[in-house]
Amino acid sequence: MERDCIDDCVTLCRSCDLVVTKRALPSGVRALCPRCHTALYDTPYCSINGMLALCITALIFFTPANFLPILELHFLGSVRTATIAEGAIAVAHQGYWIVGISVMLTAVIAPGILILSILSQILIIKYRLHSPFFRDLLKRLLKYQDILSQLTMLEIYLISILVSVFNLSDFADIFLGMGTFCFSMLFIVTLFLQREYNLEHMWSMLDE
Repeated sequence: MERDCIDDCVTLCRSCDLVVTKRALPSGVRALCPRCHTALYDTPYCSINGMLALCITALIFFTPANFLPILELHFLGSVRTATIAEGAIAVAHQGYWIVGISVMLTAVIAPGILILSILSQILIIKYRLHSPFFRDLLKRLLKYQDILSQLTMLEIYLISILVSVFNLSDFADIFLGMGTFCFSMLFIVTLFLQREYNLEHMWSMLDE
């Protein structure tokens, strides 16, 4: 643990091999090597308020993305619709319960928890909630942030939707509904949110 802490506090310049101690930087600022002026590391260009806006936007799209139909199939006079949750449940009922649980976990549960976790972190930092309860909560959220990020796989499900549309287009008329739009927007917003989120920066704010 002590060695990991030391590794997180220093960085090595890739040009001159100078060992530099890491320090918390303001948003949008880049640290340079004091010897050769090579860029070492930087902080996210998106501010706390910017990530807060992304979190709120993701929450707005989350419910319709998961509970509105993403596909509407017209085949031999019958019309069928499917949502992400219904798809996961249908796969589980067919005996592929591991696949069904994986879809539900990576496409519904994990993204929702990830968004709520980042939102909670931002609110604690933004409003300077320094009580022991909130500090302990923030530490726990930061500790499990990497796991939630790895479990969130919206892009895989989005690709599977596009593949399904391509494969079924010769046999049925397929219409993309509002759920498809909301799910695509949820993927884009979550992608930008994860891109701008910096775990080390959030830890430094906790230390401050």
